[in-house]
Amino acid sequence: MNDSNIPFNKLYISGKELDYIGRAQQAGLLSGDGPYTKLCNQWLEKHLGAKKALLTNSCTAALEMSAILANIGPGDEVILPSYTFVSSANAFVLRGGVPVFVDVHPTTLNINEKLIESAITSKTRAIIPVHYAGAACEMDVIMKIAHRYQLLVIEDAAQAVMSSYKGKMLGTIGHMGCLSFHGTKNIVSGEGGALLINDESFLLRAEVIREKGTNRKRFVRGEVDKYTWEDLGSSFLPGEMTAAFLFAQLQSAKEITDMRLSIWNSYHKAFKNLNYDWLQLPNILDSCQGNGHMYYLILNDINDRDLFIKKMDLLGINCVFHYSPLHLSKAGKKYCKSEGVMEITEKYSDCIVRLPLWVGLSGENLTRVIKCSIDVLDEINTLSFS
Repeated sequence: MNDSNIPFNKLYISGKELDYIGRAQQAGLLSGDGPYTKLCNQWLEKHLGAKKALLTNSCTAALEMSAILANIGPGDEVILPSYTFVSSANAFVLRGGVPVFVDVHPTTLNINEKLIESAITSKTRAIIPVHYAGAACEMDVIMKIAHRYQLLVIEDAAQAVMSSYKGKMLGTIGHMGCLSFHGTKNIVSGEGGALLINDESFLLRAEVIREKGTNRKRFVRGEVDKYTWEDLGSSFLPGEMTAAFLFAQLQSAKEITDMRLSIWNSYHKAFKNLNYDWLQLPNILDSCQGNGHMYYLILNDINDRDLFIKKMDLLGINCVFHYSPLHLSKAGKKYCKSEGVMEITEKYSDCIVRLPLWVGLSGENLTRVIKCSIDVLDEINTLSFS
């Protein structure tokens, strides 16, 4: 048996990253919107099907841009799950908005679309579906609700690059979509993200907001003779070396996704026949194609979850928990509110554990993670349920 430690996450290099970074350096253009930024935007538009892609320096930045585009102001409400990363809510709080949390599905940990309508008020402006673990929310239902109440839909697809729902890539179904290329994601650039514009009415203003509130893009295209300050905005552009690294990753996106899905499927095949009624595995809608971003187990309670993590760590395998619910946080209590109880969110956040999943985890090491996981689950079953 291999006695070396197995990390939770590990960077995958496709092979062209340093070459492209070197070319960007030699070209002498390292600021934003250089040739590699354009190549990344074009790739996202072609392969995901967005009307327009705008590379940003993070998914957080993309969410903040979307909040400005949605004209979120003091007292305006947006509906989203509490079980998500802080940026999903904070981007709207920065504009004076009020995140309104609803509970998640017990099967997917995505926003429970059946609870959305009860959270809608005269102050509601947008719905923020978060595609947890790269698995799609029920977008048809969400879009119908949004249309009925004339709300915007801003997809937080940070974990969902290359995932789809009924043949449509996640991030391209709502009015806007936000992607992440953070080092913990499938396709990476260290820090990085993108805003996908799926409603053309937002396009020109999005360019202005991304360029510090100026119409510089129109100036570059020769549409105006000088550029000036027109709107709210900030410096949301990534540098060209970041874009160069990302373009190499995007060119290998299908291969990276296929390799991650292979690991995900190996886990699922190994665990799905375990006869523990207290153990829950990931569930992906039949209408969704996942991207192998994350494989998790949901145990009976926090004590069993922590015991699993501790015992796997002693075996040299790094497993981790995930989000603390935002509605229980200090800032969540100050800036946000909840619609109904968060029973599933609170229970499952205490019970979830994520297994190592990265390109290159295969063969002996993958077998080791699976065997050790099953051994520890057997031990927990004996200790807690016999």
